Amino acid sequence: MPKVKLTDLVLRDAHQSLFATRMVTADMLPICGKLDKVGFYALEAWGGATFDSCIRFLNEDPWERLKKLKKNLPNTKIMMLLRGQNLLGYRHYADDVVAKFVEYAAKDGVDIFRIFDAVNDPRNFKAATDAAKKTGKHIQATISYAVTPFHTIEKYAEFAKQLVDIGADSLCIKDMAGLLKPYEGYNLVKAIKKVTSLPIEIHTHATTGMSVATLTKCAEAGAEILDTVISSLAMGTSHSPTETMVEIFKGTEYDTGLDTGLLLEIAAYFREVRKNYKKFESSFLGADTRILASQVPGGMLSNLESQLKEQGAANKIDDVLKEIAVVQKDSGYPPLVTPTSQIVGTQAVFNVLFGRYNRLSGEFQDLVAGKYGTCPAPKNPDVVKKALEALKMEKEITHRPADDIPAEYSKLEDEAKKLLGTSTVSPEDVLTYAMFPKVAPDFFKKRGDGPVVFKPEAETPAAAPAAGSVQAGKYNVNVNGINYAVVVSPAGTVAAVPAGGAPAAAPSVAATGGGATIPAPVAGTILRYAVSEGAEVQKGATVLIIESMKMELEIKSTAAGKIHFLVPAGTQVAAQQPVAQIGGGAAPVAAAPAAAAAPAPAAPSGGGTVVPAPVAGTVLRYAVNEGAQVASGATIIIIESMKMELEIKATAAGKVHFLVPAGTSVASQQPIAEIG
Repeated sequence: MPKVKLTDLVLRDAHQSLFATRMVTADMLPICGKLDKVGFYALEAWGGATFDSCIRFLNEDPWERLKKLKKNLPNTKIMMLLRGQNLLGYRHYADDVVAKFVEYAAKDGVDIFRIFDAVNDPRNFKAATDAAKKTGKHIQATISYAVTPFHTIEKYAEFAKQLVDIGADSLCIKDMAGLLKPYEGYNLVKAIKKVTSLPIEIHTHATTGMSVATLTKCAEAGAEILDTVISSLAMGTSHSPTETMVEIFKGTEYDTGLDTGLLLEIAAYFREVRKNYKKFESSFLGADTRILASQVPGGMLSNLESQLKEQGAANKIDDVLKEIAVVQKDSGYPPLVTPTSQIVGTQAVFNVLFGRYNRLSGEFQDLVAGKYGTCPAPKNPDVVKKALEALKMEKEITHRPADDIPAEYSKLEDEAKKLLGTSTVSPEDVLTYAMFPKVAPDFFKKRGDGPVVFKPEAETPAAAPAAGSVQAGKYNVNVNGINYAVVVSPAGTVAAVPAGGAPAAAPSVAATGGGATIPAPVAGTILRYAVSEGAEVQKGATVLIIESMKMELEIKSTAAGKIHFLVPAGTQVAAQQPVAQIGGGAAPVAAAPAAAAAPAPAAPSGGGTVVPAPVAGTVLRYAVNEGAQVASGATIIIIESMKMELEIKATAAGKVHFLVPAGTSVASQQPIAEIG
C-alpha cells in the first residue's frame, strides 16, 4: 500500500474555521519557503470564504494573493475550494461566468480544483468540471458528508460513481462538521473503493473530537490523502494536527515521510501569527458534541456567534443550534456546507428570533424552491408552499437551475467598466464584481490603500483618570499597533487622536446657537444613530454609537430635548468635534444615500403605522416607490442581514413613507418606514 500523503489547510480552512478567515497574505508569505520544502501533496490556500473576506474585511485583492502564493510555493500544488455553479458567491452563475472564473483561477495559480455542490446535485458540477478539464488542471470532485436518514453508505457510493463519470481525477469526502465517525469512515472508503480506483482524500474537522481517529481508520481503509493543519492552528473548530498524524503513521506502511522537525518550525511561526487574530477567535474550543445534533460546520460556528451578538441575542446560541436540525429536515436534508450552511443557519436564527418561518430569507426561499438544485430528501410541504408563494412560483424547479441563467459575463463586464470608470477592465476585476456586487464597489475604491494590518492586542487600557490623579498634558500611547496622542485635561477628561493628526473632519452641518452641542469625546467613526433624527431624548440617553480604538462607545445626550445630528453615520470625526445638537435651529444632516432619491433618516410622524427593522442590517433597496399605495403584507424594503436578504413587509395598508435611506445600516427595531 502506498504511503499516505497530506494536504495542509493552514492557509485557508484553518483560519476560516478558527478566526473568521481574517489571516492576511503578509502573514502567509514569510513561511512559504518552509511550507514549500515539507513535501505536502498540496496546500489548500484559496477559495472558500477567503475571497469574500479579502475584499470585505482585509482590503486585499484575492487574485493578487493567489499570484503571490504561487510565486512563493513553486514546488507545491495550490488547491482551491470551489462551490460548483456557485463558484465563491451565494447564487448560481451562468455557465460563461463559471468558465471564465475557472480559466483565470488556473492561470493565476490554482493547480487542484476541489469542486463541491452544497446539495450533492451532480448537475451542478458540470460547468465547473468541464471548464477545469480545459485548463488541464486536476479535478477533485467532492462528496459533502451529512448524517441524515437519507444519507447512506450505498447512496454515497452511488454518488461517487456519478462524480467519476463527470471527469473527476480524484475524490474527496468532505466532512465539514466533524460528523464522520472512525468506523463509518472506514466502511465508506471501502464502499467507494469498490466502485472506483480514483484516489480518495479525507477532509474532516476536529469539532466533535473524532477527527484523528477518523483519519487513521480512513487511511487503513485505503484513503490515499488526508487533510491536516499545522498544530498551532489545529483542533477546536479546525482540523487534526499535521505533526500528530505524521507521528501516528511513522514507521508503519502509511508513513508520510515528512520531517517533524521542519513542521515544528512552521508551527512555531503560526503560533506567533495566531496572536494577531485573538479578537476574532471562536469561543468553541476543545470538543463540542452539540454539533453531533446540529451538524454545524466549524467555519460557521464563529459566524453564528457574531450574527447573534449583532442582533443582541448572543444568549440564544443553544436555541439556534437546536433549530438548525429542524430547518435542515424541513428543507430536504441538504448537507450543511457553504452556502447551505449559511442559508439554513440564518433561517434558524430568524426562526428563534421571530417564530418558526414567520420570516423567510430570500436565499432560503430559493433553496426550498429548488433554485440551488435537488435536495436529497422531500421537503416540508408547508414550508415549500410558503416559499413558492413568496417567490410567485407555481412549482419547484426540477431541472438544472443554471439552465435558466442566460450568459452574463459581457453584461457584468460592462457594469464593472462603468463602476471603475474605465474603458478596459481585467477579467479578475469583472469576476470579483460578479462574486460580490454589493461589496466590490467599496473595495475597488479603497484597494489602493493596501491591506489592513493586524497586530497582537495590547493589554486593556486603564480607565480614564480621576481629576487631579494624572498630570494634565499630552501623552503618546500605542494600542494594537496604532499610535495615539492622548490629551489629559486639567479636569481629568481624556481625548485620543491617532498620531499624525486627527482624521479629516467629516461632512457636517454647523451647530447653531440656542441648543446644547454633543461633542465626540474621542476621534473615531460614527457607526450608527441610536435614536431617530428629531426624536425627543432625555439627558444621559444614548444617541450615537462611535467606534474608536476598535471599541464601540456610546455617546450620551448632554441635555433633554429634540436631537439634530450634525454628521452622517459612517464618517470619521475628530475628538471634540460636534456630532449632534439638542434643540436650537440646526438642520439635520442627510446620511449619505446609496440612491440619489433616498431620503434622510426621519422620525415617524405619529399618524401612521410604523414598520421597524426586525434585525440589525443594511437597507439594500426599496421594493416600491416612495409614496406608493401598498396592501398589508406587501414587500416594501429588502434588508441584508447575516449575509442573507430579508423582505420587510407592510404591516398595514396605505401610502408608504420611508424613514431611512437605502445603503445605510439600521439597528434592530429601528423604524424604517411608516404606512399612512
